[in-house]
Amino acid sequence: MNLTDTYTLPNGIKIPVMGYGTWQVTDPKEAVDGVVNAVKEGYRHIDTAQMYGNEEYIGKGIKECGVPREELFVTSKLNNSNHGYEKAKKTIQESLDRLGLDYLDLFLIHWPVVKDNGGDWQQDNIDTWRALEDMYEEGKLKAIGVSNFGIPHLENIVENSRIKPMVNQIRLHPGVLQEDTVEMSRDQNMVIEAWSPLSPMKYMEEDTKVQAMTSEYGKSIAQILLRWSLQQGFVVLTKSVHTDRIKENADIFDFELSDGDMAYLNSLKFEDLSKPEDLKAR
Repeated sequence: MNLTDTYTLPNGIKIPVMGYGTWQVTDPKEAVDGVVNAVKEGYRHIDTAQMYGNEEYIGKGIKECGVPREELFVTSKLNNSNHGYEKAKKTIQESLDRLGLDYLDLFLIHWPVVKDNGGDWQQDNIDTWRALEDMYEEGKLKAIGVSNFGIPHLENIVENSRIKPMVNQIRLHPGVLQEDTVEMSRDQNMVIEAWSPLSPMKYMEEDTKVQAMTSEYGKSIAQILLRWSLQQGFVVLTKSVHTDRIKENADIFDFELSDGDMAYLNSLKFEDLSKPEDLKAR
């Protein structure tokens, strides 16, 4: 496996196993340079969102990176204030315009339960999803999916859609496994993307078993966490604006965690890293 290896979505689209995330990257130069440097290091999967407020800069980075558009996999996500059929359809086109792209490789509903939805998240998601389906059928979106959807939200979409979600992007790392949601998503043939994969880093620095792993594999805690995600079969999304970290994060394809080390990481608990609240409006 390497940085450009892919998983296959239900419609045959290939999604790279590792993505360059851009959450909290709002400085224009950092956003542009981050994309350019990530692509230079071999990343071909770029993940942004309307909520991040950086689509324009990410689009500029894509133009300046020197790699043809068709060789990149670009994702964006729907802002919480843009739910509903008409608004979603309009703002997906606005995302394309900001990015300077004719199509997106993947577009996701960012959160399932949002404020000002009239108290009916079920119908709200059905109406919003229909906009994604229509844009997919128009060729503006090559694949569609969801983010932060738990089992009730997934069941609602699956039962009321003509095209099932192809991806579920959720928070996943040691301490937050969301096993039931992962299982249900996979039962519905969704590829799982893991966001915030490095959250446990500071909690693991004093762990003697983790320190032993860093010595054994010659890798950092960050690299061990990213490798954990890969070995779980997740698409892993990681963010940095620092060139050395971008390079380090990609250097995880020359080792493999043992079954025992994977089991230990799976067993870790962190009080401050709670499971996302599935039904909390955002």
